[in-house]
Amino acid sequence: MGNCCAVPKTSDEKHKTNPFATDFGAPKSYVLSNPTTGHDLEEFYELGRELGRGEFGVTYMCTDKATGERLACKSISKKKLRTSVDIDDVRREVEIMRKLPKHPNIVSLKDAYEDDHAVHLVMELCEGGELFDRIVSRGHYTERAAAAVTRTIVEVIQVCHEHGVMHRDLKPENFLFANMKETAALKAIDFGLSVFFHPGQRFNEIVGSPYYMAPEVLKRNYGPEVDVWSAGVILYILLCGFPPFWAETEQGVAQAIIRSNVEFKRDPWPKVFDRAKDLVKKMLNPDPKQRPTAQEVLDHPWLQNAKS
Repeated sequence: MGNCCAVPKTSDEKHKTNPFATDFGAPKSYVLSNPTTGHDLEEFYELGRELGRGEFGVTYMCTDKATGERLACKSISKKKLRTSVDIDDVRREVEIMRKLPKHPNIVSLKDAYEDDHAVHLVMELCEGGELFDRIVSRGHYTERAAAAVTRTIVEVIQVCHEHGVMHRDLKPENFLFANMKETAALKAIDFGLSVFFHPGQRFNEIVGSPYYMAPEVLKRNYGPEVDVWSAGVILYILLCGFPPFWAETEQGVAQAIIRSNVEFKRDPWPKVFDRAKDLVKKMLNPDPKQRPTAQEVLDHPWLQNAKS
C-alpha cells in the first residue's frame, strides 16, 4: 500500500480539508467493519502536507487537534478499490495493525476512519526516512550496526509470527526510522500484503518484492518462513551493499532465487566474520524446513556476540 509514513524533504505545511470529500463519483459501500464511529476525521485531525502517494491513496502529515501530536494519515480512495480483493486487503491491513501489540519497532495505528469516499488510517509518524536510503548513503553497514538492525527486524518477525501474522513484504523500504538521529528507533510499516496464518497453513499467492521473495513463494507453496528469508536478504545487503540474487530482469532474479547460490567472494565479504556468513547461509536456506525460526536467528552466536 506504499510507504505510509515517509517524510519527503518539503517544508510546505498548509492545512488541507479532506482531499476526497468532493470526490462525488466514489462508491458509497463501506470497507471497514469497525471504523472509529460517530466522528468525522476532520473533527479531531488537521491534515497537512502530502508525505507520499501509492497505488491506492495518499499519505498526509496530520495533527491531533486536542494534543498537537504530529501523525501520518494514509487516505485510501475507495474509488480505486476496484475489486473485492482490494477491499479485503485494506480491511485485513487494519485488522492486522489492530491485532499486533504496541511495539517500539512496529508503527502503531491510532485511528481508522471511513467516509463515503475514503478510508483514513491515522498512525504514528516516522520522520527519519527509509532504511533503504541509509544503506545507499553508507554503501554498507559495519557488522555491529548490521547486527543491531537485523536483531530489530527479526524481533519484529517474531512478534508478528507469535500473533499469527506473516508480513510477506519485508524489505529496507518498509522499515522507517522514527527520526533523523543515528540512534533512532527502526519501525516496520506497510502491512498491506500481510496475512493471518494458522500453524501448518500454506499459501500460494505470489506477493512481495522480487529481490526479497523466498523460493517457495515462487513455487506457490509457503508459510511464515518466508519472512526469515527476506530478513536474510536484508542482512546480506546490510553487510555488502548489494543483493544476493540479482539479474537484469525479474525472470532472471526469480531464476537466481530458485538456484539460491549465495556468493561470498566479492569485497567486502573476505573481511566479514565467518559467523555472520554462517547466519546469512542459514537464513537463505532454500529449504524452509531447514531455515531457522525467528527465535533461532536471535539465538545465533553472531547476534548474541554482536557487541564484541
